[in-house]
Amino acid sequence: MKKILFIDDDPFLREAFSEILQRNGFEVITLEDGKNAKNKVHDLEFDLVITDIVMPEKEGIETITEIRSINESIPILAISGGGRISPRSHLHLAEHMGANATLEKPFDGSTLIAKINSMLG
Repeated sequence: MKKILFIDDDPFLREAFSEILQRNGFEVITLEDGKNAKNKVHDLEFDLVITDIVMPEKEGIETITEIRSINESIPILAISGGGRISPRSHLHLAEHMGANATLEKPFDGSTLIAKINSMLG
């Protein structure tokens, strides 16, 4: 079973997508921000990290950079609905900082599963 770390500050989104991922055969660990992501990635073996970009505490760009500092090969999917600037700007920066793929919010479960399957081969 593939293990996914899902990081998003929106509790509804975490819950909804965690259920979708579990129904599709993935083991899911969730975090509400990037504060503990580096430790989780260091301590546990994940097949994929999904992180929101705009979050309080620690944003996704910093989270991606920290994860890349300890694991250069783990696939990272950055997601964003924007904030003060357009989501495309955030997602472009995320790719530049090490995300392998991006999705602009809102998206549905089938889009997420298709993206994950393409990333995991």
